[in-house]
Amino acid sequence: MSDKPVLWLPRRLSDATIGRARRDYDVILNDADTPGTAEEIIAMSAQVDAMMPCHSEHFSADVVSRLDPRLKIIANHSVGVDHCDLPALASRSIVVTNTPDVLSDATAELAMLLMLGAARHAVRGDRLMRTGTWDSWSPSFMVGKQVTGARLGIIGMGRVGRAFAAKARGFDMEIHYFNRTRLSPDQEQGAMYHESVDTLLPVSDYLSLHCPATPETLDLMNAKRLAALPDGSILINSARGALVDEDALLNAIESDKLAAAGLDCFKIEPGGNPKFAAHENIFMLPHIGSATTKTRDAMGFRALDNLDAFFAGKTPQDLL
Repeated sequence: MSDKPVLWLPRRLSDATIGRARRDYDVILNDADTPGTAEEIIAMSAQVDAMMPCHSEHFSADVVSRLDPRLKIIANHSVGVDHCDLPALASRSIVVTNTPDVLSDATAELAMLLMLGAARHAVRGDRLMRTGTWDSWSPSFMVGKQVTGARLGIIGMGRVGRAFAAKARGFDMEIHYFNRTRLSPDQEQGAMYHESVDTLLPVSDYLSLHCPATPETLDLMNAKRLAALPDGSILINSARGALVDEDALLNAIESDKLAAAGLDCFKIEPGGNPKFAAHENIFMLPHIGSATTKTRDAMGFRALDNLDAFFAGKTPQDLL
């Protein structure tokens, strides 16, 4: 009988991650690659020493209260941990880690895609080409908003926010930001700090969200805050769907308060908001911010590094 720790992988991770995991652990893999349900999580907790879930597996207080004492560590294959009730897990002495740093560039790249796609009518243009209905051109045809030189507001200047700002500097954007604490001058690199979201909004021709989903940030972008943006501005969200009041966003789009939106995350996932599909100025992607081969390998390896440290009796690098 193997003396390796038993590890459950609820989702199909990268081949490199699975290969390394099988080398060092007795792995139970969900080949169906479907989200782990509450009952599956509870049942598996009696069979494994560790789990490596994604944001699709939810560790609510109720689920945590029913976990078997055998489970010692949850090494998340994600940066965000809004799917985990951290106080409940701490009360059960279950260690929780995440995977910061390694997905910042990939997510920032996607935020840039969302911004450009929303600004330059990517949805409508793609539809015209795919349906063979592009039959005219004029100087007024599909005129969008210029990104270069525009004012960019960023809410949340953590790793991803800073990576996005670095890429936006390539477009000579004037960068403004709100963060819980002001960055050091070498991290700001000329970005203008705002002590509140309310002062940031009026100077944001583009507003990009990069903050975590918490009870305090639920519906952060509500009707009042959307109204405070400049007329014709564009909202970008590559963070979490919980940050945006989707009904208020629809009203802002339909009233032409906002020119467009670029969204990679939604209140309901998978699926998104079907009402958004009627609006070609809402450019949408299915929560794929970190979906590059390089990043998914790095996320898996970071989670395994945390597991290796824990089972070696050391403190995991990304202990929460």
